[in-house]
Amino acid sequence: MGMRTTVGHQLDAVLGKPRTDRLRATERRVRTRLAKRLQPPPAPVRKRRRPAGRAASRPKSVPSDPFAPHLRPTMSRHELLAALHERVRPRTYFEVGVNTGGSLRLSRTRTIGVDPAFGVTHPVHCDLDLVRATSDAFFERPDAFAHFEGVPIDLAFIDGMHLSEFALRDFVNTERHLARTAVVVLDDMLPRNPLEAARDRRTAAWAGDVFKVADVLARHRPDLLVVPVNTAPTGTVVIVGVDPQNALGPSIVDAELAYCTAPDPQEVPSEVLHRSRAVDPEQLLALEVWPELVRRREAGEEKLDDLWDALRALPPMA
Repeated sequence: MGMRTTVGHQLDAVLGKPRTDRLRATERRVRTRLAKRLQPPPAPVRKRRRPAGRAASRPKSVPSDPFAPHLRPTMSRHELLAALHERVRPRTYFEVGVNTGGSLRLSRTRTIGVDPAFGVTHPVHCDLDLVRATSDAFFERPDAFAHFEGVPIDLAFIDGMHLSEFALRDFVNTERHLARTAVVVLDDMLPRNPLEAARDRRTAAWAGDVFKVADVLARHRPDLLVVPVNTAPTGTVVIVGVDPQNALGPSIVDAELAYCTAPDPQEVPSEVLHRSRAVDPEQLLALEVWPELVRRREAGEEKLDDLWDALRALPPMA
């Protein structure tokens, strides 16, 4: 017999059952009120943060059109970037478009991340200067790269505003601070249909018209090697052969503005939609180029053309 039952029988004998029943009812009411007061308040509903570099408001997403046929990617953009961190062993890493820190968390070196509305939720493991500013405003700072203490950028990832004129300026401004051995990764370069390539975001996965940057560089910087890579979801390009002294000037960038800002619907080249010129990321990473690139960087050697030739010879997936 439990303690409460034993006490109840004793009270029945002393007070009588009617009075004991009333006492039990009072006890239950007090316990119920006390339990409600001790219950923690419901967690507040938090509004989702606006993704970094995106417009403050946009129309509701619509179902995407069917994707153009292309070979299934074997790697995501973050997996490619993580592998490049391992192979390039950068002394410095620069990132435009931090958002929640999904790519920033991959760095283990001295790092600068730029985003006007970052909301980092991933743990980071690097010596970090996190700058809350637009990339244009950041590049105007005279001490923008003071955190690197004079060491040029070895690895850069550009994933900011998904509009071609912004991405072009980000690359041009970044190149001025790169090492000659640097590797640059641009995201969202291989949209899978024109709707995903729209300047006005309408789909959940959005590349925007950033693919135009490759066209601009082909016209004005044929010395650069721009390698499209078949990554999920919206494709990347890897750029090498950079030359900080040969970065595009403001007049050329301004001259391309009309092309970059052409209104929707976008005319996306077939080789972009079908990724017919894109290489397999696993084959790209398997090349002996990367350890040799690190060796020459550390030795201060300037001859690099043979390394770029090896990259250029890599066959496309399709």
